[in-house]
Amino acid sequence: MRTLRIALSLATLALLLAAPTAEARRGGRGGYTSLALGLGGDYLIDPEIGAFQLTFALETPLARALTAGVRFGALVTSEPTDVGAPIDFRLRVRTHGIYLDGLIGPWLVFDSGDTLRFHGAFGFGLLTGSMSIGLEVGVLARSGIVGLRLAFPL
Repeated sequence: MRTLRIALSLATLALLLAAPTAEARRGGRGGYTSLALGLGGDYLIDPEIGAFQLTFALETPLARALTAGVRFGALVTSEPTDVGAPIDFRLRVRTHGIYLDGLIGPWLVFDSGDTLRFHGAFGFGLLTGSMSIGLEVGVLARSGIVGLRLAFPL
């Protein structure tokens, strides 16, 4: 029950941080909060398992090519099969049809001996009007992690 309260608290904090600024709501700088639906597949190097994700990403502009946001959702791992909730805070730079991400946050993996895990990663990929596709490389707890990401703006 305590894990659920922590997850709900973090999700609430993430939504508050991703809310549009007053200037963006008035139409200043053309900024607005955007939402995207994401799919991801990861390979954890040690203990050599896969993880699959369904996420939502909220982001708001900070500067011309820089946004800040949060990505949260659900995940399932392979052998052993565990479910969880990835939560990442993200800074994204967009330029010339590509993006660069910096991500950091807690990933909750329920029914495992290590429920709360640190995640930090660097991502990069291509942006089109209808989707983004990219690669993410980082750490999850004490393991290296490599993943593919596909996201669709809503």
